Amino acid sequence: MSVIYFIFQQTMLFTIPLMIVALGGMFSERSGVVNIALEGIMIMGAFTSILFLNLTGGKMSGQVQLILAILISMATGAVFSLTHAYAAINMKADQTISGTALNMFAPAFAIFVARVIQGVQQIQFTNTFRIDSVPVLGKIPVIGPMLFQNAYITTYLGIIILVMSALVLYRTRFGLRLRACGEHPHAADAAGINVYRMQYAGVVISGALGGLGGLVFVVPTSTNFNADVAGYGFLAIAVLIFGQWKPWKILGASLFFGLMKAIAAAYSGIPFLASLGIPSYLYKMVPYIATMVVLMFTSRNSQAPRASGVPYDKGQR
Repeated sequence: MSVIYFIFQQTMLFTIPLMIVALGGMFSERSGVVNIALEGIMIMGAFTSILFLNLTGGKMSGQVQLILAILISMATGAVFSLTHAYAAINMKADQTISGTALNMFAPAFAIFVARVIQGVQQIQFTNTFRIDSVPVLGKIPVIGPMLFQNAYITTYLGIIILVMSALVLYRTRFGLRLRACGEHPHAADAAGINVYRMQYAGVVISGALGGLGGLVFVVPTSTNFNADVAGYGFLAIAVLIFGQWKPWKILGASLFFGLMKAIAAAYSGIPFLASLGIPSYLYKMVPYIATMVVLMFTSRNSQAPRASGVPYDKGQR
């Protein structure tokens, strides 16, 4: 059972950031704007929040420090995404090019600023955020060791974001208007909906969740940040497509890819896989091979929001 607990916990460490970032991409594309910049947004969110952890280490309790870092990462992602929103919505720029430009800018900016501040680009931090056992809940048989031992509050935050995303998208007026803008923006405009405002909202939510995803990815898996999130922003786009732009399907896709990443990262802790003698680089290829295979079989039936990626011009019909 200990091996099963280990695999599940490792899977959740990779699943939660993937899911959060993919949900962010969902809000943007549901509004009609493709956000290819998720990788860059993750890097910027991780950079500012990890820098905060570095500068405030030992000055406050671990959980308070992490909560403040979460707020900083979300604020950074939201602000950074405004550049993509302005280019895509106001300037009618090609959304793929705009997102790619931000992906190129983010790591260069993070490296430059880190070197200016501390002389090296790698930002160290002390991980004091792991919860050994949640009181009461950690003692529940089976569920306790899987979900409430050796856990991070970011895991529970990710679950809350999933539930709220589903409720907002399908149970609120805002969600209905957002989906209308991503499917038929001119019809939404005729109904009195401010399409530009809804698209800005979608992109900013996407940025906030993307920035948070950067922090959530780095904290449980490392003790330093080197202006890199291992391609997780791009993998989140694959999760978004595989999940058909729907919250609960995105959860399923995230669990699948999270398991692949867990196997690649922690195979040495799984006796059966460790005994096979397979070279480590082959395990590291597993998530990306799985991505290509899954997209090969599912992309043909993908149904993205109809107006996603098409600049909206109020004067054209």
